[in-house]
Amino acid sequence: MVLERTSIPLYWRDRGIKYRLLGGECKSCNRRFFPYRKVCPHCGSTDVNKVNLPRRGRVVSFTVVHNAPRGFEYYTPYVIALIELKDGTRLLSQLTDVEPDEVREGMEVEMVIRIHRTCGESWLIAYGYKFRPVLKK
Repeated sequence: MVLERTSIPLYWRDRGIKYRLLGGECKSCNRRFFPYRKVCPHCGSTDVNKVNLPRRGRVVSFTVVHNAPRGFEYYTPYVIALIELKDGTRLLSQLTDVEPDEVREGMEVEMVIRIHRTCGESWLIAYGYKFRPVLKK
């Protein structure tokens, strides 16, 4: 039996599995936050549940990075944005599939899984969430 080599994201996409954006929801103050943690950052309660957050939102604010930290110089310029998800949760994320001069406040975006970086001489690939403009159909 010969196994065909394939990428991890392609393997999961072929199986129809959706990546989740896992956050927390506080039962005491009813606020949601990202990333998930055991203590609510708003009220300090430990009565917190894990929840799947919406994968869509809008750009609240953004900046274009031209002088990147070591290990990310290859990717410049790139955009870091404050995203407000459909449920009001806010998070920071890199934008992808868009030129920096095309980004606007209020732009509708959706979460995708993309390469964050390759690691050293081993070329191990680190994947993570990013956001891109919502595709028009």
